[in-house]
Amino acid sequence: MWEELLKAFSLSYLPSMFKFILGPLGGYAAGVHVVTAMVSTFAGMMTIVVVMVYSGNWFRERVMNRLFPARRRFSERSRRLAMIWRKYGLAGVALLTPLVLTPIGGALVAVSFGGPRQKILLYMTVSAAVWSVVLNAAVYFFGQQLPDIQKWLLGLIG
Repeated sequence: MWEELLKAFSLSYLPSMFKFILGPLGGYAAGVHVVTAMVSTFAGMMTIVVVMVYSGNWFRERVMNRLFPARRRFSERSRRLAMIWRKYGLAGVALLTPLVLTPIGGALVAVSFGGPRQKILLYMTVSAAVWSVVLNAAVYFFGQQLPDIQKWLLGLIG
């Protein structure tokens, strides 16, 4: 049991904090149960979302403004994010966070555009739960047709 939890933590929970799809892929590569991979993928995304929601403004003001001090012009990416926010709102950002944005990026976008904390957490929770089930089911179902994925992922980590 502890071995499975340790595998899920290191290969599903931690990677899904930075890129959501790495959670299901890591869980499959480690051979953990699909439900364990779903829960750890969901928990990984939600951990970083909670951290960013409660410290996002501080992070943006202190870290990002120091790294990119003269960044006042609009890029193509920032225009796309603003268009998504105007067209679909917080629900659209939450829906796209696991697929296109990273959990950190999606939470920072939601905080930057002024979404209320409780709504951000609610929408991100629903999105993480749905996408965790869908992506883990897809990876575990189609994983047998991708025999090299396990070798590739295990080669990346050790």
